Amino acid sequence: MNTTLQKIGAWYDPAASDFIVWAPACNKVELILGSQQPTIHPMSPDELGYWKITLPAAPGTPYQFRLNEENSYPDPASFHQPQGVHAPSVLVDRTGLSSREDEVWKGIPLSNMIIYELHTGCFSASHDFDGIIGRLDYLLDLGINTIELMPLAQCPGDRNWGYDGVALFAIQHSYGGIEGFQRLVKAAHAKGIAVLVDVVYNHLGPEGNYLPFFAPYFSERYRTPWGRPLNFDGPWSDGVRNFFLQNARMWLEDYQADGLRLDAVHAIYDFSAHHFMQELKDLALDIESSTGRKKILIAEIDLNDPRYIRPAEKGGYGLDGQWIDEFHHALRVLMTGERNAYYEDFGDITHLEKAFRHTYVYNGIYSQHRKRTFGGYADQHPYSQFVVFSQNHDQVGNRALGDRLTHNVSFEQLKLAAATILLSPYVPLLFMGEEYGEKNPFQFFTHFSDPALIALVREGRKKEFAAFADGLALPDPQSEETFLRSNLSWGFQQGQGATLLAYYRHLIRLRKTRPALQGMTREDFHLHPIQGQTLSFERKIITDQVYVWLHFGDSPATTDNPAGCPLRKIFDSASAEWSGPGENTNTEQIVLQANSAVIYEKITS
Repeated sequence: MNTTLQKIGAWYDPAASDFIVWAPACNKVELILGSQQPTIHPMSPDELGYWKITLPAAPGTPYQFRLNEENSYPDPASFHQPQGVHAPSVLVDRTGLSSREDEVWKGIPLSNMIIYELHTGCFSASHDFDGIIGRLDYLLDLGINTIELMPLAQCPGDRNWGYDGVALFAIQHSYGGIEGFQRLVKAAHAKGIAVLVDVVYNHLGPEGNYLPFFAPYFSERYRTPWGRPLNFDGPWSDGVRNFFLQNARMWLEDYQADGLRLDAVHAIYDFSAHHFMQELKDLALDIESSTGRKKILIAEIDLNDPRYIRPAEKGGYGLDGQWIDEFHHALRVLMTGERNAYYEDFGDITHLEKAFRHTYVYNGIYSQHRKRTFGGYADQHPYSQFVVFSQNHDQVGNRALGDRLTHNVSFEQLKLAAATILLSPYVPLLFMGEEYGEKNPFQFFTHFSDPALIALVREGRKKEFAAFADGLALPDPQSEETFLRSNLSWGFQQGQGATLLAYYRHLIRLRKTRPALQGMTREDFHLHPIQGQTLSFERKIITDQVYVWLHFGDSPATTDNPAGCPLRKIFDSASAEWSGPGENTNTEQIVLQANSAVIYEKITS
């Protein structure tokens, strides 16, 4: 499908700048230009409801749109909100954004990615993009080749998880804005690191959301956990789709991001013949073709529905990949025994075995938590389309105290969890700090200005996570202390932190250099029958083959050798090298220490 987009926002030109806003139901729209002595300029509409005016204006000029001679609001497609989401928008010069200074950069296929999810405000002491730039060499040494940034859209205040964004085209001012993000992308690409941006196209935040005053951006036909969803399939939905497609184009083309992580696409309701997700993929392919750079779309989907990643020619939407929360749930509950809320659907090693074998644990079977039969089949898709993790922002931050896996399992289990992710045939994702066992929590935080909203958020958190709270008092989302507690400590210089960091580095290097660990088709992976609390599998590609054992028992175990020939051990998480209890040296049997991971290869000479 050929995607033709309508220009929106304020576009600076030295001769005369364009100001364009979609407001199809308004009878009159005026541009309010300047702040000290503002001038008022009537705008003209076209047949689709896009109001436009072209006139001289200098970069740095504040502006707003006045609707029907009543209230004035910031530009819905504002590129710069330096004074926050309630203040006037500011005209910026973006004419040089699409220059290609790093022409050699072509991107990274999803199958090759080692993803590191981070929050810009919590990752470094400076809380901005420059702080990330200062740690790129650290990430490169760890083996990371892709960073995934939690949402960057302008939110109320100076701190937020990012999922309360309301000015979706403006980059959070406290992070460094457009220029800071461009410096980061350029620096990352120079080191061979791809940049993914987490975007939220299923809802907007509750404070500063002025979209409804301009147009029917929201639907009355459906409901989401955050209220009314965006209007992707009702009357006037063309303009809504254009708004979000232009936003995606901005990230992928103007700002040269390598891909998008799409938040909770199951909350995007669209029953039109050409689903918005498919139209978004069409756009990404167009940009990929015109730039010669790979553009990746990864969706968070709570549906176990492969339609989203199925090719368009087979009736799907064609997205490149999806997060697999069920892999996390199966792994975490197996190690911790937690069974509250949605964890009640997990708890046995068979769930993790199924997550390896079929990807979707619930693939057409009854879910006790959902009280219904749930899920489809993903077996026809390669492992390279699925992203797995032992921690992420949701699975840490949406706990009562934002406690990390470090606080819930032993050191040996931390190593086992890392091996489970990094030795799997899936695309691995690390959450910032897990590589050295960060002990600081990652808690939910906001910086709203409306007292009533602040109270509602506090109460809402208590209700939403009551099943996880166990009577504990939740951290105050509005407190700056909650934000500061969630910053990384970077405490990896000695002890277990230093050991764990070296351990992650070793496993990532092994994954990248051992051919057998790079095979990601279903044929390249063979899972053996469960033996007690032990999972074992073979990974192979061409002539290279390795055997992996993951033992989740609290006592040592002896298992069968399925190879039919002598094997040589090449890795053991229990080794003294990794501060473990010491590996078993028995060469006649496969002997596993409690909560350990081992890798064997065939003896060829």
